[in-house]
This record gives sequence, structure tokens and C-alpha cells, in this order.
Amino acid sequence: MHLHILGICGTFMGGLAEIARAAGHTVTGCDANVYPPMSTQLAASGIELTEGYAVAQLDNVARQADVFVIGNAISRGNPLLEAILDSGRRYTSGPQWLADAVLRDKWVLAVAGTHGKTTTTALLAWILDRAELDPGFLIGGVAPDLGVSARLSDGPFFVIEADEYDTAFFDKRAKFVHYRPRTAVLNNLEYDHADIFPNLAAIETQFHHLVRTIPHSGRLIVNGTDENLRRVLSRGCWSDTEGFRAAEASGAAADWTIAEDGAIQFRGAPQGVLPPFALLGQHNRLNALAAIAAARHVSVPVRESLAALATFQGVKRRMEVRGTIGGITVYDDFAHHPTAFAASLAGLRHKVDGARILAVFEPRSATMRRGTMKDALAPSLAAADLVFCYGANLNWDAAAWLKPLGERVHTTADLGALIEAIVAVAKPGDHVLIMSNGGFEGIHDKLLGRLGPQA
Repeated sequence: MHLHILGICGTFMGGLAEIARAAGHTVTGCDANVYPPMSTQLAASGIELTEGYAVAQLDNVARQADVFVIGNAISRGNPLLEAILDSGRRYTSGPQWLADAVLRDKWVLAVAGTHGKTTTTALLAWILDRAELDPGFLIGGVAPDLGVSARLSDGPFFVIEADEYDTAFFDKRAKFVHYRPRTAVLNNLEYDHADIFPNLAAIETQFHHLVRTIPHSGRLIVNGTDENLRRVLSRGCWSDTEGFRAAEASGAAADWTIAEDGAIQFRGAPQGVLPPFALLGQHNRLNALAAIAAARHVSVPVRESLAALATFQGVKRRMEVRGTIGGITVYDDFAHHPTAFAASLAGLRHKVDGARILAVFEPRSATMRRGTMKDALAPSLAAADLVFCYGANLNWDAAAWLKPLGERVHTTADLGALIEAIVAVAKPGDHVLIMSNGGFEGIHDKLLGRLGPQA
């Protein structure tokens, strides 16, 4: 079968393309932004890419396509999409194609939640890989240990990052309702994606749609301290459920707990201790605990999971060190929501103790650009010594909402000015934490270049 994928350079669609190619299909695709690293990764797999959405593709590279797989970034009015609709050609969404062609015969382990999906999915895939279960997987990021973001295997298990974002222009259900997992992790639930969800209740409804698809013999691994998830489950739950939480959390019953020192218990019985590993902060200890609990559902002993986690090297763009120059360390982190800002800062603060942290962030997501979370912004950045906000493309005044942080805040819509402001105050021993869910216009390399040559 020949698939032509619209929006192929997105993380999900690019991973789907790799899986389809590995399954023996002919794969071509197009995107408005064909650039490395995804473009080079796809080209290395023999996938022909076209820049843009010109209708002429129907007469050349996509002429023999059996099905067009439409990414959720593609909207009505896109010239190629309109031509596909007018011609009556067959089309489907990425999640639907994956469900029909790959997941139908697999034991699917899905990781859902507002925060921590990519990390927990990578941890779980790595545990199953080390346990020699040969899992397939599709992750919204690259774990160096696994080498790729997507893999098709002959094994019975498939681990997938289960995104609540909508499926396609014609299917406004969350992506994850297509996956029908037997094991599902519900990490947490907050309001996000203000471009498609009017309120928290709308997201909770999507999560309950996911819960409805879990078989009676399946299992839900649920954050026991999350009130929003408790509300979701109160609508109805027909599967076995295991809760997890930090041991120090009060007022929440849970089967699994993990202490600050990494000690894990299951229903009061000691299971071992999480070894020192590449990820920082309590939120990542909970991500690890959720992965351990999910792996146990497919018969991986806790001791084997702990041994695998001891060798885990982390995930790209999750507190990734991009360089150290003159004693100044620059990190890249995918945080894009106030809760994620606070968690990342807490993890880094625990690591660096009293050293200065310079938080640099870009309110880039649809939710942040709309100012939906602006009242939570200043509190989420309180652990930083200095705060730098790139305020381009906002319809609200970031400086006004950051005023509670006082004189430690610098806000500008000029990237060059932002970099110069950081360079002017950075000194040896500082840690510069750059947070964005996009490329941030290459700020990481530009900042490192201004700080000086790397040793």
C-alpha cells in the first residue's frame, strides 16, 4: 500500500511514517516545514518528502497513493486537502490508520496525561526493551537509549504516548480514543489546549472516553492525588485500577508509593529503591513509578524495571544539557505550562541547591498564547533567581502578569535583546533553563555562541 502523509514532519506523523515504512508500505509525505532532524531521519528511511501542500503532488509523487493520511495540523482550506476531498480520494487520520494497521493485534500500553507523557512512555518502552519483550513504540520525543522515536516489532506489546489533542479536521475526538489499550497510565489532568477545549470538563470527557475503551481484564494506573482524574473515574470505571503517589502525599490512598529517597512500596510491601538515574525531580520519580506499575501488568518484575531505569539516559529536550561554557550550563526543557515550569524548576533546584537558576521561557502553546494560564505564571517561576520571558506573538502583557516577581524579570519580544540580557548577567556557576515546546528560534545555540567557544 502507498501512503501519502500530510503533515509528515510532526513528531507523531513522522513516527507513524517510520512504522508504516517498516511494515513494508510505500510512504511519501509533505509538510510546510521540511527541515532537520525529522526530514533527515525520514529521508534516511527512504521516504520521499515534498515541501508544501501544492495540488501538483496528486499528479506526481502522490498519484499512485492508496490512502492519504491527514495530520491534525491540516485544516480545511489547505489546497492539497481540498483537492483530495474534491477528487473523492480515500483519506484517514494518523491515529485511525495506526489503530487499524498496527495496534489491532497488539497489547497496547498507553500513557496519557497533561504532563509527563513522553518521559513515562520512554521509560516504559525502555523497561520492556531491557526485559527482552521486544516492544514496538511511538513516543513524542527521542530517548537516546532507544535511538528512535518509533519502532515496529514482532513482539506482542506496543507502547504509545496517548495524546488528548484532537485527531484530525474531520474527527475531533482525542487521539487516544483510537488506541484501545489494555494497560493505560493516567499521569495527571489539567486544563490545556485552549484552542480546542473550552474548559476542563471537556478534557475530562475525553479522558472518560479513553477509560470506556479499557477492557474489564485491562488495568488503569492512575495518579492517586489528582482530583480531576478522580472525577473522571467517578463517571464509571470497569477495569482493575492501581493508584500511585508520592509517599509524602497525604489524604490519598494508593497501591504504589515512592518516597523522596526512591523507596518503593506496593500495598505496604517494600519493592526496592529507585536507583539514581538521569531524570530530576519528584515528578520524574512519579513518572518512573507509573512505568514500573504498568510494566508489572505485563509481568515484568519490579526488580527488573529498577535495573533498567538505572541505565536510562533521559529524553531529548527534557532537562537536556545543551552545553556548558565558562561555568554556565544551558539546558533545553520542553516545559510549556505553569505546572511544568514549576516541576522543572523544582527538579533543577534540588540538583543545583543554592546555585543561581536563570529561567528563560517562551509562552508558545495555544493555551499560553491566549493567556489562559497567565495568573499562574508568576507563582510557577518563583523558584528561579532570574526570569526572562520572550513575549513575541502574545495578545496579553506578560510583563504585567510577571510583576509579582519584581526586578528579577526581563520581558522582551526581541530575541536578540533577550539573549543579550541573559549574557549581560550570566556568570560562572549559573544554570540557564530554557523552556519551550517549540524551537524557540534556535536560542540554545545562539546563546551558547554568545557566551563563548565551548571547551
